Amino acid sequence: MLISILSLVAGLAMILVGANALTDGASSLAARLGVSRLVIGLTVVAFGTSAPELAVNIVSAVEGNAGMAIGNVVGSNMFNMLMIVGVTAMAVPIPVAKNTLSKEMPLAVLSCVVLFICADDILLGSGDRNIISRADGLLLLCFFAVFMGYTFAIAKDNADLSDDKTVSMPMWRSVVYVVAGLGALIWGGELFVGGAGDIARSLGVDEATIGLTLVAMGTSLPELATSVVAAVKRNPEIAVGNVIGSTLFNSFFVLGASAVISPLPLNGITLTDLLSLIGASVLMLLAGRFGGKRVITRPEGAVLVAAYVGYMVYLVMR
Repeated sequence: MLISILSLVAGLAMILVGANALTDGASSLAARLGVSRLVIGLTVVAFGTSAPELAVNIVSAVEGNAGMAIGNVVGSNMFNMLMIVGVTAMAVPIPVAKNTLSKEMPLAVLSCVVLFICADDILLGSGDRNIISRADGLLLLCFFAVFMGYTFAIAKDNADLSDDKTVSMPMWRSVVYVVAGLGALIWGGELFVGGAGDIARSLGVDEATIGLTLVAMGTSLPELATSVVAAVKRNPEIAVGNVIGSTLFNSFFVLGASAVISPLPLNGITLTDLLSLIGASVLMLLAGRFGGKRVITRPEGAVLVAAYVGYMVYLVMR
């Protein structure tokens, strides 16, 4: 057990260090291109902070650990939309741009609905067991391509809003940061998945529940730190863009790529988990629209956090 815990902690440490290096290096490259803060949040920062989920899921898919792979994505997205947005809003109320409310947040809701449709084969009468097949994975990757096309389109419309607070470094150092960050993520992902799987088996807990809780929280720490710091530094576009971008990246790219590598049966992931994910996305959207002020306030943030705590209580009771 001790070795498994040390492996878990070491893997998480490497994941966090790798994500930080990857984000800094990629952000420096993006800033040189004059990309807007919202686009940086939706893409570079979101992809960098979601790299831990990608590393864990690729390793899980290769090792045939479908429960942890799906649980990681569902749990991470729940954590993103409820806990991260909630904690960030409780620290500093988050103003939300009109386009974010009308376009980006509905995309997050759509990603959760698409995931539900792809995963729930029995309810929809398209199979005798719930599984995210390779065909579903390719469909998710197609949605990701559409999202990227949309992001590039808005990048052209907002090219004059580059973020002057982005870490700046020489080109060679940026490349080194990106390569070293990816290496740390891959190695850390292997250690983390191995440790988490051993702990789950020794405690008699199914790997899906470990993915929904421990693994999801651990791999979502970069998003939490990034969004809170961005909000405190008065960069709400990055704070909100990071959460939405990470959610879309997890649902469409991370899960899509994982399913293409190996079909993912929903071992331990229930209809309630998928419906809770849709509910979380709708709740985040309503928080931004409540009162017509386009601000996620501290009380609304507290409601989001309470909803996440309630979901965790449900998992423990289950």
